[in-house]
Amino acid sequence: MELFLDTASLDEIREAAKWGVVSGITTNPTLMAREGDVDFAATIKTICDIIDGPISAEVVSMKAADMIEEGRVISTWHPNVVVKIPMTADGLEAIKTLSREKIRINTTLIFTANQALLAAKAGAYIVSPFIGRLDDISEDGMQVIRDIIQIYNNYGITTKVLAASIRHPRHITESAKAGAHIATMPISVLKQAMKHPLTDIGLERFLKDWEKYQQAQTSKEPAAVKKAGAVRGTVRA
Repeated sequence: MELFLDTASLDEIREAAKWGVVSGITTNPTLMAREGDVDFAATIKTICDIIDGPISAEVVSMKAADMIEEGRVISTWHPNVVVKIPMTADGLEAIKTLSREKIRINTTLIFTANQALLAAKAGAYIVSPFIGRLDDISEDGMQVIRDIIQIYNNYGITTKVLAASIRHPRHITESAKAGAHIATMPISVLKQAMKHPLTDIGLERFLKDWEKYQQAQTSKEPAAVKKAGAVRGTVRA
């Protein structure tokens, strides 16, 4: 399963890129707005220079014709750009047109297996089920991932399933177990996935033991020097 970062922050992307585990980025209008007065196109192009993988950039139009026009423009920014289009009737129309033009589409705001099936039939390259938001309303987000994977496998559908709205490391594990192709997450969740208290305890113990070893080695040195001096004195006598 590939791991994507869900952010428009260049600082976060540069930090995560150093770890060698992030293979793509997802953005949306909300994430872009958090970055303040930045140019949308310039930001996406810079992200593409940092991460060599799929970079999702979302349209903001609501009508199919406008989505199509906007999607065509976004797709020209970089070969790695994937155009995000929401799961609506107009969105399906736009997906159909753009996918036939060989423009890769990430269908966003998926909440049911039926929506994922429709998006795939329209030509989506990726579908993004929002598991955290489903959990927020007491539905089972992970079951939606499982249902989509089963349906796609039943019919040989090659559209990739991207687990979105990841809230905690357990979502990553369950998405991988379910067979999701991608999981996208905030950098905070990715950092949480690196950590375990036993790792911290083990590292602290190793460092303390090494310090004791170094101290023991240092305490042996004067005795060894003294013994060497005594031997030299005996030889001179």
